[in-house]
Amino acid sequence: MKKILLTSTLFLLLFSCQENKPADTDIVEQAAKNTESSFPIKRMSKSEAIIDGIYSEKIKDDEKLKDLNNRFLSLQNDSKIMKDLYDDITKSSENYYSDAERRTKNIMDSALQKEVLNLLKNSSEKYDIKINKLNALKIQINLNLMRLTSFYDAFKIKKTLPEIENYQETHPLETDSLENFINKQNQLLNELKNLK
Repeated sequence: MKKILLTSTLFLLLFSCQENKPADTDIVEQAAKNTESSFPIKRMSKSEAIIDGIYSEKIKDDEKLKDLNNRFLSLQNDSKIMKDLYDDITKSSENYYSDAERRTKNIMDSALQKEVLNLLKNSSEKYDIKINKLNALKIQINLNLMRLTSFYDAFKIKKTLPEIENYQETHPLETDSLENFINKQNQLLNELKNLK
């Protein structure tokens, strides 16, 4: 008995859905109407941030903005290269001192061990002076990069904000289609509630 009731209910549900299909399609088509844009916001890469995508489109025909963008990207890339280069140098030096100290502790002759430890200490202290200055410069480079990025992001937002506002103007958020769709959902919901 339960199987017959379930089968009947599914049959009615499928039949009622098929009857309303043209109306549902009309609602969806109405909602999709006028969603084309003169500005290619929709076809931008999924991995690209929307501001960057709009900005890329905006600067295509502006040589000054292209030059500014290229200089910014170049500095950003060079900052990473400089950081990686100096990180490699400092890591190599730190690894050397660490390895040398470990090996020195294994020297059996105590006088020789003391002599080598003193040599390492003097060299390490000279290195620390150099590295302190280097670290201060690296901090300044990172701060400058953060400031450059924040100012450039602010510039991009100012440049792209009119485009998204224009996009919103040409794509008004009309609620008629959504309300009609909700009515269709509610009709079927009421129908299903009343099925016995």
